[in-house]
Amino acid sequence: MTNDQLPMKRIFVISILLGGVFSGFSQDAKEIVKKADDLMQGITSQSEMEMTIVRPAWQRTVSFKSWGKGRDLSMTLITAPAKESGQSFLKLKNDMWSWNPTINRMIKLPPSMMSQGWMGSDYTNDDILKESSIVLDYTHKIIGGETVSGYDCYKIQLDPRENAAVVWGKIILWISKAEFYELKASYYDEDGKLVKTHVLSDIKFMHDRKIPTRFEIIPEDKPTQKTVVKILSARFNIPLQDSFFSQQNMKSLK
Repeated sequence: MTNDQLPMKRIFVISILLGGVFSGFSQDAKEIVKKADDLMQGITSQSEMEMTIVRPAWQRTVSFKSWGKGRDLSMTLITAPAKESGQSFLKLKNDMWSWNPTINRMIKLPPSMMSQGWMGSDYTNDDILKESSIVLDYTHKIIGGETVSGYDCYKIQLDPRENAAVVWGKIILWISKAEFYELKASYYDEDGKLVKTHVLSDIKFMHDRKIPTRFEIIPEDKPTQKTVVKILSARFNIPLQDSFFSQQNMKSLK
């Protein structure tokens, strides 16, 4: 073998090794995201939350209960303030409805409404109804590592799969390496412009696990406003029948 051939052989071997490393990173990235998602969702879940909408001249708080089973079934009930209490939201696979007892009306939500603010907040309909899946609807790759709130984190980029019905053009997640806490998320539009950032904190023990219980949602173009969501209680992997998630049950939730 000539001396000219030796460098080429080294480059070929290094390319194979690096290809294996990056391929492994891609596979690992999806598993990391799945573990973080499973930590927050469970097979089933039931929770009580409080959402405070902060604006320069005012703020208001909305309390609600939420139930979920996988990615296809979810239900949310407003419990306060009194004038909005009883409103409910339902997701059945790709179909979504809202029920307003004040006007006795059931409304089907079109996909175009998924990026709109839920109850006038910076929390979107897609956030509350979990219409898209960060595990199934995106590809994943580790793009670095950073420390967030004292936790050593993976920095992972999510890009939408072709034909996936998703709101975002790109998502960047910061997930702690040891605990798989999602501690920060940045959401970008289709043009690559940052739209909002989620900052998660207040790690607490809920039912059978430790999870972040405070979500601060900050819109990029409106730095003087934000929405803060707090998990007050949560239970995971509890018995929930598919029949619970029905339009009829939307009208009688308590």
